[in-house]
Amino acid sequence: MVFSSLTFLCVFLPVVLAVYYLLPTLRIRNILLIVVSLLFYAYGEPIYVLLMIFSIVMNYLFGRWLDSQNQTRRKAVLFLAVIINLGLLVIFKYTDMILQTINSISGSQIPLVGLALPIGISFFTFQALSYVIDVYRKEVPSPKNLWNVMLYISFFPQLIAGPIVKYHDIAQQIHTRTADSREIAEGLRRFILGLSKKVLLSNTLAITADALFGAAPAEINILSAWLAAICYMLQIYFDFSGYSDMAIGLGHMFGFRFLENFRYPYISTSIKEFWRRWHISLSTWFKEYLYIPLGGNRKGLARTCLNKMIVFFCTGLWHGANWTFVLWGLWHGAFLLLEQVCPIHKLQKGLAHIYALLVVCIGFVLFRADTLQQGVFLIGNMFTGWEFTHLQMTTVLEQMTPLLILTLLCSFVGCTPWLPKVAQWCCEKGGQKAETVGYVCSFLLLLLCMLSLSSGTYNPFIYFRF
Repeated sequence: MVFSSLTFLCVFLPVVLAVYYLLPTLRIRNILLIVVSLLFYAYGEPIYVLLMIFSIVMNYLFGRWLDSQNQTRRKAVLFLAVIINLGLLVIFKYTDMILQTINSISGSQIPLVGLALPIGISFFTFQALSYVIDVYRKEVPSPKNLWNVMLYISFFPQLIAGPIVKYHDIAQQIHTRTADSREIAEGLRRFILGLSKKVLLSNTLAITADALFGAAPAEINILSAWLAAICYMLQIYFDFSGYSDMAIGLGHMFGFRFLENFRYPYISTSIKEFWRRWHISLSTWFKEYLYIPLGGNRKGLARTCLNKMIVFFCTGLWHGANWTFVLWGLWHGAFLLLEQVCPIHKLQKGLAHIYALLVVCIGFVLFRADTLQQGVFLIGNMFTGWEFTHLQMTTVLEQMTPLLILTLLCSFVGCTPWLPKVAQWCCEKGGQKAETVGYVCSFLLLLLCMLSLSSGTYNPFIYFRF
């Protein structure tokens, strides 16, 4: 387990920030960030921090090796780097999934390995691959200093749950960056917003989602199935966008500018638009490093469709070692292909919005389900569960607490751009007074989060598992 949230808020972050800005040069500050990032990861993964260090050093050496080879050998070096990086990911993340699949198909009983999953391995592996590929493409020079690569991959704000930062987006910032008091304050406010999304919204929604996804089949009807689906759909958004806000805010505090990872995906009117707004760092990573190298849309319609399905197969598999994740990815890929031949864009905007939300909501049921059978059962009950027994109604009513209803209302508003637009309007009209009110509200949110965290409830970010 990584640092407890209260320890991070009250001890780790203030001390690191204070020491960082007391140090005289950027080079020494970078060394500090490397040390604290490794300590941060080692606190939760004392053994697997060695795996991450091995990955960093290995990919640094691949980068240096690429600089000294001709074009033919460069391709061989890149191929070797990709194979080793993905091989490590497969060993630690997918070995048991592969063995379970072999056992179920062949009827054999090969024992599972049971390796513990290193936190954030998918994130730091993809960042390492980004570095090697960017050097291969000569988009950035291979740094002579190992510490630059180590800072890029290990930087603690986005180390364990993203967003995935591509090397060419941050290479210059490692050498040159500044942050004044206003930038630090804005970063802190963004961090508090993300923390509030997670602690006040996602954690509350998780209680209901976990209860209903864990309920017995006899307790589920159309009401509980939809409540479970909606709660999880909102939970995962506020969980992951909350962590992304926290990482972006922390980056600002140290002078880094990370790209946005979410742009209100639930206002989308198509699945194509959804993936331009959801987990942007992952979708752009696959676009730059998989879809385009496969040929993109340059080799005819059939090849384009195949390339998109490969990308979404990999997108689903990236999220977890379970075939439900793969099916979730293929579900989205299938609707992307459908939108190429069906005039979804001609639908009235409200209908198109309902269509997109319905596809996304059903997909997240598959994503959350422990097994394919459970996912199919819940989806079936979302449309055919017209029984209302005493047990089923009790299950629903037990979850509909005033706190959940308030959280749902806040979540519906929070996943739209209404609040930022209102805040911007207030700042334009109110000037300095409105800005002061904004900081006071952020401070109050921080207090609420700390009170909630002090209750001792532990609910880690969903994407820590990936």
